[in-house]
Parts: sequence; structure tokens; C-alpha cells
Amino acid sequence: MASQLDFAGGNFVDGLVNGADDTLGVADVADVAVESPRRLVIAFVGLDFEARIAAAPGVLVVCRTAGSELETVADNAVRQGYRGMISFGVAGGLASHLRAGDWVVASSIREAQTVRATDAVWSRKLLGLIAGAVHAPILGVDEPVAEPAKKRELYKLTGAAAVDMESHVVARVAAQHKLAVAAVRVVVDPAHRVVPPAALIGMRPDGRANVAAVLRDLVARPSQVPPLARIAIDAFAARAAMVRVRRQLGPYFGLMDHA
Repeated sequence: MASQLDFAGGNFVDGLVNGADDTLGVADVADVAVESPRRLVIAFVGLDFEARIAAAPGVLVVCRTAGSELETVADNAVRQGYRGMISFGVAGGLASHLRAGDWVVASSIREAQTVRATDAVWSRKLLGLIAGAVHAPILGVDEPVAEPAKKRELYKLTGAAAVDMESHVVARVAAQHKLAVAAVRVVVDPAHRVVPPAALIGMRPDGRANVAAVLRDLVARPSQVPPLARIAIDAFAARAAMVRVRRQLGPYFGLMDHA
């Protein structure tokens, strides 16, 4: 599911990625904001490859970290004139009609019993820029959702079209700092697909994939190889779609006119 797997060579990275390829720690946030006053958007992602795709002038990219650290990022950035936060990356499908490569622009972001509306003007802008995108709720969770039965249950309970592990954090922090909020996610594992355990295990403390642990699990349970290969193929396709759509969204993820 969404931003919880080491898809296509991506990995979790704590900190910030600026417009180039270097990674900064949370302690450097204030300095970054001062040096780049033209930036308007904080983009929150789960994987390193998502961060590199999201990065652009005008955007401060933050890879998934503790919520308190994102709050520190937002607090410093708001003082420097940042106007919005966006959740960007891959997602798991909950609606049965969504296939790998389909895009969802969040109409709202759900977290357990809490529902937070996204910015209507910004979301309409994103919908206009992404051909065929679905406008529907996105669910944020703290644990991976791997089984079709669980996906069906979550869809029935929440009505959310997709699920990831970042959007609810973005919505919560944006609300606290009175920032416009949006989420745009591409489906990488549809509702009917099982995410094999090998895709979810073996994460090192720094968030990088423990390839040896994944291989050991595949040797112990070789039946996982076909579904893992299917996910990998869809992940590469999703990555290509993200690169294409990111170009279409422009340097500020469509927020510039609205801001």
C-alpha cells in the first residue's frame, strides 16, 4: 500500500529535500526557509523517490518523520510565508473501480473518526491539471493495509477511495497552522490485490529497505514472488506517472494562482 513499501528502489528518509538532491535535517528548516523566501508549499511524502519527484523551486519537501518534527517544519515555514501543505505520492486503492496508475485528488482527508476538508479551490485546480483524476476522500492510517478484505471494510466504513500513511498527518498539521491543504495520490496497489508480507518487512531504523531480510522471507515463502513482481511492475508504472503529472502541476503544485 501507498508510501509504506520500498517501491522501485525508493526508501524512507528523515528530513527535508530541497530543490536539488541534498537532504537536510529538521534543524535546518529555518535556514532553508530564510534562504528560499519564494517557496509557498510544503510537500509531505513517504519515500525518497517521491521526494525527488516532488522537489522544485517553491516547494519544501519533507519525507515522513515523526509528527512533531513536521509540526516544527510547518511552524518555521509559516513564519516565512508558506501558504499550503500537500500530500503527494503513491496510495493503496480502496474503491474497487480504481486501477494501478489512477489518480485521486482528495475531497477530504479522513483519520479514524475525524474528517478534514481539503482546500476546494486548490483541489479544483489539481483536478483540472490531472486528466481523469477522481475527486474523492482519502484515508490516512498509521499501519499498512495489505489484505483485500480489510480494504473492502475500510471502503465500506469510510467511503475513502484510497489509503496512505501521510495524508492524515498533513491534514492535521495544516489545520493547526491554518494552511491550505491538498492531497494527490496515484494508486499502486488496487483494492483487489494482496500486498505480500515480504513487501512490508525488513525496514532498517533509518527507513531503508533491508534487502537481505526481504530475500530471506521470499526463500521461506516463495509463493510471494508472483504478487511481489506484480506490485513492482505497477510501482514502476506509477513512478513514471508521477514524474509526468508532477511536471503538469508546475513549481507550486498549482497553488500559485490561489495563493
